[in-house]
Amino acid sequence: MFDVTCVGILVADCIAKTVDKLPGRGKLALVDQLQLYTGGCAVNSGIALARIGMNVAIIGKIGDDGFGKFIYSVLKDEKVNVDGLVVDPKSSTSASIVLVDSGGERSFIHSLGANAEFTDTDVAYDIIEKSKIVFVAGTMLMPNFDGEPCARVLKRSKEMGKITALDTAWDSKGRWMKVLEPCMKHIDIFMPSYEEAVQLSGKEKPEDIADVFLSMGVKTAVVKLGKDGCFIKDSGGEKHTIPTYGDIKPIDTTGAGDCFAAGFLTGIAKGWSLYECGKFANAVGTHCVMAVGATTGIKSLEEIKAFMARYQD
Repeated sequence: MFDVTCVGILVADCIAKTVDKLPGRGKLALVDQLQLYTGGCAVNSGIALARIGMNVAIIGKIGDDGFGKFIYSVLKDEKVNVDGLVVDPKSSTSASIVLVDSGGERSFIHSLGANAEFTDTDVAYDIIEKSKIVFVAGTMLMPNFDGEPCARVLKRSKEMGKITALDTAWDSKGRWMKVLEPCMKHIDIFMPSYEEAVQLSGKEKPEDIADVFLSMGVKTAVVKLGKDGCFIKDSGGEKHTIPTYGDIKPIDTTGAGDCFAAGFLTGIAKGWSLYECGKFANAVGTHCVMAVGATTGIKSLEEIKAFMARYQD
């Protein structure tokens, strides 16, 4: 039995740190570090969940290449079930160059690769059947899965009695709600970042944003507010604004939203209240930004709870 199955994008991240200015054409710039990590929303959330101590599976597509073998190996080492991973010999594994500035913020140069070929017919429903939560991670970056195919997976998952969750990526094509609209009524927990949520809703205040999503059929809207924590509201009217932990200077924000999602879904799987889910999610996101790499800083459930205890209300 899996607590969570992550369905979505898998990426190899080549992270360059520190980059405050790009070199001119034909010029060279030196960086402090240049390292290869796993990335992509499904991978980041899956590994974070496994490190917390949850039983996790992943469904997605990689190429039969060096990057794909690297991702597969890391997932196995992290004890994430990879039976639902499709290896496509005709595709290259998705990859990003991540430029991290001195403030920890990152910019991306991205190749869709095999993620662009992933579609609903690649989904292993025998794994879904054994899962408590089905989490679609990386909407907007899977052109053959986004929209109606994703809606079909969410609908079928709901019919199988599963809790559904979805997180978005930035839509560089500006389609936003055109892509998500068919999915919304099949989503139990919707977790966009504030910037994405503004684009999707046309609103700016977190509660106004959440109300738009709830009106479209989402059961619980969770707006990630970065250093300001999160805002949560459900269809019954329960709502919380939850600040994050302390004055911690971020080292690298790569994967922070994915790790937040892992923390929130941990709480859902364990039957915690929405407030408890949000507090824990903030703590997991905080651990993420304290180290270079999307999941490097993620600790066990007990260690994260000990961290939280030092910041009790």
